[in-house]
Amino acid sequence: QVRLEESGGGSVQAGGSMKLSCAASRYFRTMAWFRQAPGKEREAVATVYSGGSNNYYYHHAVKGRFTLYRDIVKDTVALQMNDLKPEGTALYYCAAGPQRMTTEARAFDYWGQGTQVTVSS
Repeated sequence: QVRLEESGGGSVQAGGSMKLSCAASRYFRTMAWFRQAPGKEREAVATVYSGGSNNYYYHHAVKGRFTLYRDIVKDTVALQMNDLKPEGTALYYCAAGPQRMTTEARAFDYWGQGTQVTVSS
């Protein structure tokens, strides 16, 4: 049974930092973090595709502030979030599955349970 176990999350003030971690029960070529705010669609925050070398995608709103780290040996990904903004408040999900680089939620077969990130102004 495939599992994605998330950790991290919580509340932080604007400008603060937070780290989300996700441990997978097996290797996936593509893993990602998505987020979904109330009343909004789920969107890809950061994605890593390991096809020889690691290729990364970052949502334009988080570029320069968020960094995705991948440990292939441990089958984990971690999202380091710096300079958090109130608009970053959302439920964050770890996702895995595709055999290509993609930011489409429907392409991911496996999802974590979600972890809440709340950024106060």
